[in-house]
Amino acid sequence: MTGWTADRIPDQHGKVAVVTGANSGLGLVTATELARHGAHVVLAVRNTAAGQEAARRIGGDVEVRELDLASLDAVRGFASKLAADHPVIDLLVNNAGVVLLGPRRTSADGFELQFATNMLGHFALTGLLLGNLAAARRARVVSLSSITHKNAHLDFDDLMFERDYRAASAYGRSKLATTIFGLELDRRLRAAGSPIVSALAHPGLTRTNLMGATGSAAGRLGAW
Repeated sequence: MTGWTADRIPDQHGKVAVVTGANSGLGLVTATELARHGAHVVLAVRNTAAGQEAARRIGGDVEVRELDLASLDAVRGFASKLAADHPVIDLLVNNAGVVLLGPRRTSADGFELQFATNMLGHFALTGLLLGNLAAARRARVVSLSSITHKNAHLDFDDLMFERDYRAASAYGRSKLATTIFGLELDRRLRAAGSPIVSALAHPGLTRTNLMGATGSAAGRLGAW
């Protein structure tokens, strides 16, 4: 039995796909393949210059939009404009993420930065776009998880690691929360009779340039 390859992606003409963190790594490959199969792909990126370079490399029907997942105000602004321009969204890939191996950092809203970017920003984005996704015939929300969630736990007394910060543990917690979100979202969508499907993907150890949100190196082997 042969393994799955991108060539098995069905025709995507007429569909709108949104990929966060689409300027490099897994997001770039995802966006490239979706565009290659005919989708209109929105590259949702923090660095629009890098996004424009990615769009040039991808070719096809793509557009670049600025999105800072570490700011809930920015997420709301992005979602509002996107929803108005694209009433129907067929696919949302919650791919973007950060790994911080240095000192604890916080988002614009005061949350631990990995949890804010990897989980809370995507949680808000998905919720704000649910109406557009529901307008599609059978939309998908795909959230990127990680095997690191297996050793993590959610400590609701110190969810943001304000005490005893450990970077690797904080990353695992952000991915555990993402995993729970993906599963619970699908359960609730099914219970409501929604046509939207929520799925999770674990990419394995991949050689990407995943970096801290402020540019500090987080190890060249990025997502796992």
